[in-house]
Amino acid sequence: MTTTNGPVRLDMSMSLDGYVAGPDDRPGQELGAGGFRLFNWLDDRQSTGPTGQVYRETPATGAVISGRRTFELAGRWNGDHHDGVPIFVLTHRVEKGDIPPGSARFVTDVEECVHEARTVASDRAVLVHGAGAAQALLLAVLLDEMEIHLVQVLLGGGRRLFDGLESRRIELELVRRLDDRDVTHLRYQVVGSGDDTR
Repeated sequence: MTTTNGPVRLDMSMSLDGYVAGPDDRPGQELGAGGFRLFNWLDDRQSTGPTGQVYRETPATGAVISGRRTFELAGRWNGDHHDGVPIFVLTHRVEKGDIPPGSARFVTDVEECVHEARTVASDRAVLVHGAGAAQALLLAVLLDEMEIHLVQVLLGGGRRLFDGLESRRIELELVRRLDDRDVTHLRYQVVGSGDDTR
């Protein structure tokens, strides 16, 4: 019997000018100054409309890949992002004695991280969180899809989602667009990648 793996899918809220957090994101101000504005759309997460549909897709995922910074700012999700699924945290180094809680574990190699997440998720999607993780997976050509919750605001500063990709051209195909109050949910398939930026 052949098992088809689900997609590795980035899921991020983003301002129209490309920011996923406001300036000075840190413990106590995890989304940066003004960054909570990017998540007003979650007020409609229990609706029967497009936002409710998109929100209900999150717990259907079978594994999580997170950047280390996102993991820490989220309070390590107390070891459980949703439903006890494994959390793979991409990090440059692991401090001796630093054992992540619950279903989380640290991984330093991006290919190993994606392989293990895909394996445990099986035919379910792998959820990706964090700008750092997104950039690493895009550069390694390991990201299949991007779910961008595009919010109608210009934050003017903060943490950009797509920094660090200046030397890489990445081709996308829009496969779904859902408009709702104060947000447009855009799903892109990553269809190609190259170093030629001309």
